[in-house]
Amino acid sequence: MLFLYLLQVSIALDTITSSQFIKDPDTLLSKDGNYSLGFFSPENSTNRYVGIWWKSRSTNVWVANRNKPLNDSNGIVKISEDGNLVVLNGQKQVIWSSNVSNIASNTTSQFLDFGNLVLMESTTGNTLWNSIQHPSDTLLPGTKLSMSKRTGEKIILRSWKSPSDPSVGSFSASFVESRNIIQVFIWNENQPYWRSGPYNGRVLTRIDTMTATYFKGFEGGDDGNGNIIIYYTIPDGLDFLIYNLNSQGNLDETLWDDNKKELQVTWTSRKSDCDVYGICGAFASCSSLSIPICSCLKGFEPRNIQEWNRNNWTGGCVRRTPLQCERVINKTTTTKKDGFFKLQAVKVPDFAEGLAVTPDICRSLCLENCSCTAYSNGAGIGCMSWTGNLIDIKHLQTGGLDLYFRVAHEDLDSRGNKTIIITISAIIGTLTISICAYIMWRRTSKNTAKLWHSIKSKRVTDIKAFRLFYKGGTSEVHTSGDTIDELLLFDFEKLATATNNFDLSNKLGQGGFGPVYKGKLQDGQEIAVKRLSRASGQGLEEFMNEVVVLCKLQHRNLVRLLGCCVDGDEKMLMYEYMPNKSLDALIFDPSKSKLLDWRTRYSIIEGIARGLLYLHRDSRLRIIHRDLKVSNILLDEALNPKISDFGMARIFGGREDHANTNRVVGTYGYMSPEYAMEGLFSEKSDVFSFGVLILEIIIGRRNSSFYDNELALNLLGFVWIHWREDNILLLLEPEIYDHNDHKNILRCIHIGLLCVQESAVDRPTMAAVISMLNGEVASLPPPNEPAFILRQNINPLPEEKESINKVSITEVSGR
Repeated sequence: MLFLYLLQVSIALDTITSSQFIKDPDTLLSKDGNYSLGFFSPENSTNRYVGIWWKSRSTNVWVANRNKPLNDSNGIVKISEDGNLVVLNGQKQVIWSSNVSNIASNTTSQFLDFGNLVLMESTTGNTLWNSIQHPSDTLLPGTKLSMSKRTGEKIILRSWKSPSDPSVGSFSASFVESRNIIQVFIWNENQPYWRSGPYNGRVLTRIDTMTATYFKGFEGGDDGNGNIIIYYTIPDGLDFLIYNLNSQGNLDETLWDDNKKELQVTWTSRKSDCDVYGICGAFASCSSLSIPICSCLKGFEPRNIQEWNRNNWTGGCVRRTPLQCERVINKTTTTKKDGFFKLQAVKVPDFAEGLAVTPDICRSLCLENCSCTAYSNGAGIGCMSWTGNLIDIKHLQTGGLDLYFRVAHEDLDSRGNKTIIITISAIIGTLTISICAYIMWRRTSKNTAKLWHSIKSKRVTDIKAFRLFYKGGTSEVHTSGDTIDELLLFDFEKLATATNNFDLSNKLGQGGFGPVYKGKLQDGQEIAVKRLSRASGQGLEEFMNEVVVLCKLQHRNLVRLLGCCVDGDEKMLMYEYMPNKSLDALIFDPSKSKLLDWRTRYSIIEGIARGLLYLHRDSRLRIIHRDLKVSNILLDEALNPKISDFGMARIFGGREDHANTNRVVGTYGYMSPEYAMEGLFSEKSDVFSFGVLILEIIIGRRNSSFYDNELALNLLGFVWIHWREDNILLLLEPEIYDHNDHKNILRCIHIGLLCVQESAVDRPTMAAVISMLNGEVASLPPPNEPAFILRQNINPLPEEKESINKVSITEVSGR
């Protein structure tokens, strides 16, 4: 009896029969011991699903009941009376089935190697259904993406709706076979989102990392049963490599790291905006290394130049000069024939037609057909030709194919003339510059020579040298001081390498200055690179301002500037990397805000206050930040706050304590009333912004996008009303705030309301705020009504939002 019991347990490890089933939380283990089948709950979810995972439930590769979750732990997986594999809930209702028709009831389900759950006939062993051919969001080794030539039916990957919801999301992935060309597509609903490029029988030509030496490669073609298939295998030495379509629409290649016990992304389908299908429109190509990223093909020009200049490229380009063959059809005479221009190493356009001919014949066929707009030849693919618009061309750093597109003879000829003109202009320009440089060198003093030596050594300590090198600056940038702390100057190539050519996967965020990227220098140091966008309203003045201000400041609650770079139109600033990003990414995210308990929030408030006190009173300079907001507070690994973004800061000299400006900059929702309305700013302007920050950090809601339909107030007014009615604690999340802390919480809200009073005279200084926070002031004065709480409907500011992305700089003219 003991032997029979052990035998039954052994069978149950990987088998389900009519008499054996698994019940939550039981699992099956594949024979190789790597895969498990059982019940799991995604992160931040209590729903239960039946799934398959590799080594840990966090590496889920298949879900059965993805659209019908179990609400309790009473689920069962068994063989039903009709022979299908089913999932039952606690009421014995079928919520998922293998759904095979016309089968014998005598069936068995076995969990095989490579995570394949199969349903088979017990007597013959014939496979009736298997999970590997019914994937969810993951492509496993051996999974055959297929398409029936007869019915068009496909095996498709479908993304999860979110990381905590396995139900079918918006994105799907499948391959498409059209006119003898096989490609992999990602779809957003019914619209193409990403395209791989043609499959050459070994690799997908669009993917940079897929070269001729790429592991064992993809296999595919006609399987002899009227189906087109494509699949991959794992090479020797690799434990686990899969492709996963995530909820954001990215197809990730992931490899198991046995040291870290987690999957590492080794390739992703979307590295930059150029990977978005058709982003540049027709007859245009995309390069992630260019600014702007889209450019018309040779002989073409933007269809709508105004839209093109606004970086809206979807309208594409049109031919500048009519083709010779078109003019012949229109009965005009010309002796100049069309030609082809070669575009090297690109992802070739969509809608190609494959032909089994030699390259020479391929060219001739395209040249003789006036409707043929381009052709290409690829090993394993053969001849490809295009007869319509050329859509979705991307320049690749490695791999890709050469594309030959039809160009009018006049545009081909112009190349030689332009080359001559450019060469002559370059020679004349070089001579002129050399002569001028010689004259200037003769007139340069010894002091200037020392300044240039400072620049050439890649470190600068003199503000005159810095301004001379960058040929700009403004009197508002600095005071009479002529020195700055040592500043490291970076090469553009070094930063491009550190950020993987500003790969989209390294993008940390977007501000008014431009995008911010994570980078790693050759010595392993992690940095944050802020790259000035051409579309930004900021320029050399703000760039210089931030460099000069931060070089003169050193405080634990201010972000540290490591260096800068200027190369042509490129302007970049390098900072210490903050692993926890900006404060708004935590306190305004419902799933992350609970990580910040009251003590952490209080520590952040106190740190910001100390940083402001340093700016206003304790530093070598007296600085007004002018753009203090939650997205400009960065958090290090210990969640210590660091004030950042000093592009709008102003330095006060002598006995100045306030100033007036005709250029109001900052972010609505954080501006003091005297600054927004009259252009007056002082230390009390930053105090007002700090008060808004306190209330946002405590309440967890934005002032700049707060709406209350009943009262039509912003966050300041909403807090004021609850404070006045003595029910302010109702606004706080009980999971975050302990009842024992309510006195300190009320005190901080009181301080915040004192800081946002309408009159600048009534607001405390930052020195007084520090004393209040530390309990050195026993009795706080009662706050007056905050600014802007009832003026929204009477005289609203233009959209109390932070420009188009909630972190950009807003600029208006002061009255």
